[in-house]
Amino acid sequence: MESLVQLTEPALPPPLFQRLTRRVGDLKGERLRHTYQTTFWYAFGPPENVVEEVIHTLRPRVTKGWKIAGVEWWLSRMRATDVRVDFHQDRDERLALATGKLVHPVRSSVLFLNRVRGGALAVTRELPCEDNPSLAPDRLEDLTLVAPRPNRLVVFDGTLTHGVLDANNQVPDGKLPGPSRERRTLVMNWWGHRPTDVPRWSETRFYRALAS
Repeated sequence: MESLVQLTEPALPPPLFQRLTRRVGDLKGERLRHTYQTTFWYAFGPPENVVEEVIHTLRPRVTKGWKIAGVEWWLSRMRATDVRVDFHQDRDERLALATGKLVHPVRSSVLFLNRVRGGALAVTRELPCEDNPSLAPDRLEDLTLVAPRPNRLVVFDGTLTHGVLDANNQVPDGKLPGPSRERRTLVMNWWGHRPTDVPRWSETRFYRALAS
């Protein structure tokens, strides 16, 4: 089966990756319940925080051959025993909620910050299905799976459906018993234009521990 993703590992020089993981750890529980709603826009100016340094470093590899205006980024922090994100397609979220119009990024990407049990990223061409747990597509035979490994970057077409599997690498269907490590990733959507109402990091008071 043809892979739907491009993998790069190691994606970052070790000193930069170690600084990124340390700063993310310094956030502790800040906005943990709103991790997926805390998104920022970076238009490739001088980096003001460690994430923007990471994007600046990855940019030549990801944007080659693509017209990219900037990156919408956020941190995904959750446990694979309690997956908090359904299968979905990345989109201009506020535009979609206001008008129903679907506009997707040019490229989607995930940088894994640590290793956990299960928690694979699953990518597919099939659409999400509201009748299934976690909105999983009806057909799961053609999933491309990527295991979380430190400093592993996965890049894929911005229109593709994707989700996170649970600690047993199954479609999530409720919370699993037992302890698990927090699964940490940096998610970066590469856009041809700025998505609606996404602020720059410097325009907010969030995640000050990431400052350069």
